[in-house]
Amino acid sequence: MQSKPFIPSRGPVAPGLLLLCGLLALGATAQAQGAHPAQASQVYRCPGPPVLYTDALSPKEAQEKGCRTIEGTPVTVVSVPKPRAAASGQANGEGPAAKVDPALQKARDSDRRGVLERELREAESKLGELQKEYANGTPERRGDERNYQKYLDRVADLKASISRQEADIAAIKRELSKLP
Repeated sequence: MQSKPFIPSRGPVAPGLLLLCGLLALGATAQAQGAHPAQASQVYRCPGPPVLYTDALSPKEAQEKGCRTIEGTPVTVVSVPKPRAAASGQANGEGPAAKVDPALQKARDSDRRGVLERELREAESKLGELQKEYANGTPERRGDERNYQKYLDRVADLKASISRQEADIAAIKRELSKLP
C-alpha cells in the first residue's frame, strides 16, 4: 500500500513543517504496514510551485522530476513557550498575592460607578440631540445640500450615529448593572 503524495494547497508553508508532516505520514504508513520506519521506502522532496513530499516515486521517476531524497535530513521542531497565567497576573498587580483592601475596592467601585453614570448622561444627551436633528428621518435641508445625494448621505450618517449611540447606552447600562 503506497501513501498518497502530500501537496500543500494554500499559502506559503514553512519547508520544515512540510518535511515534518511528510516524515510523520511516512512513519504512520510504515507502522500501519507493520514495518519498521527504517525499512520504509525512500522519501523525496520534489520542486515546483506546490512543493511535493512523497514516497510514491521510484528512484528513476524521482531523478527525472528533479526530486531529492530527504532521508537523513535533520528535522527541527520549534515549540513556542506558553505564557504562564500566574506570572502575567502578578505583573498586572492581580493574583493571589495582590489582595486589595475591601475599603479601597469599594472606593474604586464607587468611582467607576460615577464615571459610568456621567458617561451615560452624556451619551443620552447626545442621543437626544441626534434624534432631534434626525426628525424621524426627515431633517431640514441645509444650504450646502443643493445636491440631493448630500442630503441623503447626511440622513444616513445621522441614522448610523443614532444606532451607535443607542448601542453605547446599552453597553454602559450593562456595565452599571454588573457593579455591586
